[in-house]
Amino acid sequence: MNKIQTIEIPVSGMDCADCTRHVRTAIARLPGVQSVDVFLTSEKAVIRLDPDLVDLPAIREVVKNAGYSVPESAAPPQNPPLGNFTRRMMTLLAVVFGVILFIIVGGEWLGLFEQITGRVPFPVGLALVVISGWSIFRNVIRAALNRQVISHTLMTLGVIAALAVGEWATALVVVFFMRVGEYVENFTTKGARRAVKDLTAMIPQIARVERDGSEQEIPVSEVRNGDIVIVRPGEKVPVDGEVISGQATMDQSVLTGESMPVEVAAGTQVFAATIARLGSVRIRAARVGPDTTFGRVVKMVEEAEANRAEVQRFADRFSAFFLPVVAGIAALTFIIRRDPLAAAAVLVVACSCSVALATPVAVLASIGASAKRGLLIKGGKYLESLARADVLLLDKTGTLTLGKPQVTDVISLNGLDPAEILALAASAERYSEHPLAEAVRAAARERNLPLVEPQEFEALPGLGIRARIAGRRVVIGNRQLVPGAAELAAAAELEQQGKTLLYLARDGELTAVIAAADTLRPEVPAALAALRDLGIRRIELLTGDNERTARALAEKLGVDFRASLLPEDKISIVKAYQAQGHTVVMVGDGVNDAPALAQADVGIAMGAAGSDIAVEAAHIALMRDDWSLVPEVLRIARRTLRVVEMNLGFTAVYNLIGITLATLGFLPPIFAAAAQSLPDLGILANSARLLRQK
Repeated sequence: MNKIQTIEIPVSGMDCADCTRHVRTAIARLPGVQSVDVFLTSEKAVIRLDPDLVDLPAIREVVKNAGYSVPESAAPPQNPPLGNFTRRMMTLLAVVFGVILFIIVGGEWLGLFEQITGRVPFPVGLALVVISGWSIFRNVIRAALNRQVISHTLMTLGVIAALAVGEWATALVVVFFMRVGEYVENFTTKGARRAVKDLTAMIPQIARVERDGSEQEIPVSEVRNGDIVIVRPGEKVPVDGEVISGQATMDQSVLTGESMPVEVAAGTQVFAATIARLGSVRIRAARVGPDTTFGRVVKMVEEAEANRAEVQRFADRFSAFFLPVVAGIAALTFIIRRDPLAAAAVLVVACSCSVALATPVAVLASIGASAKRGLLIKGGKYLESLARADVLLLDKTGTLTLGKPQVTDVISLNGLDPAEILALAASAERYSEHPLAEAVRAAARERNLPLVEPQEFEALPGLGIRARIAGRRVVIGNRQLVPGAAELAAAAELEQQGKTLLYLARDGELTAVIAAADTLRPEVPAALAALRDLGIRRIELLTGDNERTARALAEKLGVDFRASLLPEDKISIVKAYQAQGHTVVMVGDGVNDAPALAQADVGIAMGAAGSDIAVEAAHIALMRDDWSLVPEVLRIARRTLRVVEMNLGFTAVYNLIGITLATLGFLPPIFAAAAQSLPDLGILANSARLLRQK
């Protein structure tokens, strides 16, 4: 029997992407742990484990030994524990003494404070260094005991080197900038978390429900499926469900990114976190809490870190050997130059955490900002793949088209008025459930045509219908059902355009031809043109429709096509392109295209709001049916990759210059300590541009 369970635990104390690697490594070493994902933005770990081999106390202990902690709950405590208070006091001491001594050391270089620094006993200076940096030193020691090297390890070695030659003032200033660096990294990480936290803040916490004959306000967590929820003007919808009474104008921009509100009434589906701008509704809850569409969006944005881009994996591998290499350079500097302060400066100036931050901060900024606009991206690796895509494969029905046929032509063969033909056909089709029958009825409704109750009605599967209207026999169907339809030359041009034809006969006489087609989404041609401009070299239509219909649509759009395909045929086509070295994007509706979406390098599902299958199958889900979002998400992907490359390039150049200057003795440890905090701010500023993209 499979006992594997998945648990989520909060993890506090993580300030940079390097921290997640240490927590992940510590937990993964436990016997019984199958897999671990650690998320910096949501400050949690998702662990698959065998509960017979490992338990929460063991996990909490290894996380603690790695220098972090597992709170009893994800919520922050109301009263900070003594340890937090002590840490804040130590930080304050480090700041105060660091600033004072920075002034003193600067004055000493100017020859003003030589007597002052000389009068401070070395043991006092040593005590100040240890007290001010104790929390940092403790984490370094814990990491060393776990055979790990963290970003503060090198700077701690620099502090030890300064103390070894009696430069306690220099060591204390280095500790001060270590504290500054901690704050900068924390600030940078919070910037990456902000988009996710903004999403989380949109989830309503209180719901008004009908229970025991009265209205009650209860926490959303206590709402059950089937409860009747009341939403009034200006309130957020707390659940996914169906409107059972009332009318409202609903702002769904939080979910779909669409600024135009929609009208909802009885029978309409509504979603959690959307806002009733005008009107009140009663809703029968169908999904609550994390099971709502918005809840799934938040969860997937939180866990998007797990799908790390290849460039992010490179950064992780780089961090693993970067610190030992820097330590080696510092050792060589000391051996060759016999200058311990130069060696200390090399250790202090190295910015390993900025390398680890370069990718996730940019990726998470893009993913969070995109989610607010109705673009759900499941991870950095899909952004990277999308940015490099060169082949686009398209489904037809429900993707390029609206997914339901509409009447396009009404041709009279005996002088009967087209409106009269539509009214007759809609009356005869009144009780038919066929999609083409609904298209005829919809066309009659649009024209406000009066309908007649059929006196007789018979559905003929695969052929059409027979009915009696006002005493006259009416037959509507394909050419096999209606006499004389096969010889009708007027229908050939309509069929050549890929339209489906209904032939109407009255009292045995062929009277009219009604053409219907699945209408192309109006924004598709412009979107495909934009994708070509963005460098997509091959666009191909894959459809299960017949060749005639597929050819008509493909020629209209200027794309290649393959028709009469089964789902497994689409998968084979995707694999064939991938085998040729192409990066393939598949756009579908997320239902019948789920296998091909999953096989593609990037699967994009259209109109995924409320659809479990679409959200699960695709790598990117567009929460509304709008083709203009496809080139938009491609632009976002390429912009994100450029920002990541800029972050990595800036960090590499900065480290190279800093280490070189320190090796040559041009960068004292004090300035090296100050310099190592700057790349994090640069990465934050560069990545923040992704939050403002339009």
